[in-house]
Amino acid sequence: MVITAHEAVRAGLAAHLVRLWRYGLVLSGRGDVAEDLVQATCLRALERSAQFTPGTRLDRWLFAILHSIWLNEVRARRVREGGGFVDAEATLSFDGRQAIETNIMASQVLEEVQRLPEVQRATVFLVYVEGLTYREAADVLDVPVGTVMSRLAAARASLGRLAPEGNEASTNRMRK
Repeated sequence: MVITAHEAVRAGLAAHLVRLWRYGLVLSGRGDVAEDLVQATCLRALERSAQFTPGTRLDRWLFAILHSIWLNEVRARRVREGGGFVDAEATLSFDGRQAIETNIMASQVLEEVQRLPEVQRATVFLVYVEGLTYREAADVLDVPVGTVMSRLAAARASLGRLAPEGNEASTNRMRK
C-alpha cells in the first residue's frame, strides 16, 4: 500500500508539535506567538500536503514552513508599523535577552543562547537542539550552507565570550 503525501503529513504532524512550538518560541520569544505559529504551520502543511514527498523528513519540511510564516509576519509587521519593506536578514538581526519558557537545554546555556542575535539563535536551535545537518538547516532557513556555518561560528564565539573565565563547559557542549 502506497501512502499519499496527505496521509503522511496527517499521520506525522502530531509528533512534531512540541518541536515546532519550541522553534516558534526561539524565533518569537513569546509562548502565545509560538502557539499561533504552530497553528498556522499545521494549517499550511495540511493545505499544501501535496507538496510533501513521503519518505523525506517531515520535521524539516514543517520547520521550513514555520520559518517562512515567521519571516512573513516580521515583514508584515514592519509594513504595518510604517517601516516599509525591509530585508528579513536585517530585520532579524537584533540583540536581546528574552526569557524562554521551556527546558530545551540547561538554564545557563539557554540564558546565553537567548543573548544571541535571532538569526544565530535560530541556527543554533536547528542544528544543536533539533539535530538538523548544516544542509538541512540551510534549507529550512533558505540560506547557503556557508551562512549556516558562519552563523554557528559567530554564535560559538559569542558564547565563548559570555562564559565565565575558566568555565568553557557550555561552549564546549556547543562544539560537539
